[in-house]
Amino acid sequence: MRLRFAALVASAGVLLAACGGGSAAEDPNAPLTIGVSPTPHGEILEFVDENLAEQAGIDIEIEKFDDYNRPNEAVANGELDANYFQHVPYLEEYRKERGGEFAWVEPVHLEPLAVYSKQAKSLEELPAGATVTLSNDPANQFRGLKLLEQGGLVKLKPEAAVGTRLDAAIAENPKNLQLKDLSPDQLPRSIDDAAAAVVNGNYAIKAKLSDPLLVESPQSNPYANGLVTSPSLAKDPRVLKLAELLRSPQVTDFINQKWGGVAVVPAS
Repeated sequence: MRLRFAALVASAGVLLAACGGGSAAEDPNAPLTIGVSPTPHGEILEFVDENLAEQAGIDIEIEKFDDYNRPNEAVANGELDANYFQHVPYLEEYRKERGGEFAWVEPVHLEPLAVYSKQAKSLEELPAGATVTLSNDPANQFRGLKLLEQGGLVKLKPEAAVGTRLDAAIAENPKNLQLKDLSPDQLPRSIDDAAAAVVNGNYAIKAKLSDPLLVESPQSNPYANGLVTSPSLAKDPRVLKLAELLRSPQVTDFINQKWGGVAVVPAS
């Protein structure tokens, strides 16, 4: 395995270490260069690279990103051969806002969204007027609103959808919750000040959050994270083999053993 760390400071948008170029489209014998979020995507892909890839006849180079925008930009520009960090609703919203040609390959795992709090032990204990933070990226923000609705904290308007403004999406807010959107990486820290936060699974793992008040159901969930590549590599045997490995029983067992079937679960 060749592992490169392309660290991105999300708040500043500064690339600290430029990523290398994907070359698989030009050379059928070249390794696949894959961009990932460090946790859990990077850990899952490292497991594949260290335990399954060589026997399957593929070579992988892994580049890690802390930013949600750069991996898609790098695939669109040919700097990466594929990425593994996002779900379909996020990819669709990115493509609508920023453009680029992408091919969804396969879902791999789900990181259930969850509500965390240091001030309350249940949703019922959240006081009137409490501040609740959630993601500022449109796809995960709407997903967070749906989770709050699932918990009975708000009721959404029938026409609410990805991209609808917070103040325009809510039909009923019986506790008059003050909803504040933040970048996903800031959400775990916001729990120190806000009454509750709706946190993406990868950031909850990184911050070692536990005992959520409410967890998103994995059943029929459209937010499974998966492998994305360029249209030119969508049918490449190396990409298809990598997708097969990522969905293999060995990877399913690794995910279940490492995260206990809670913070990260295999895609169905």
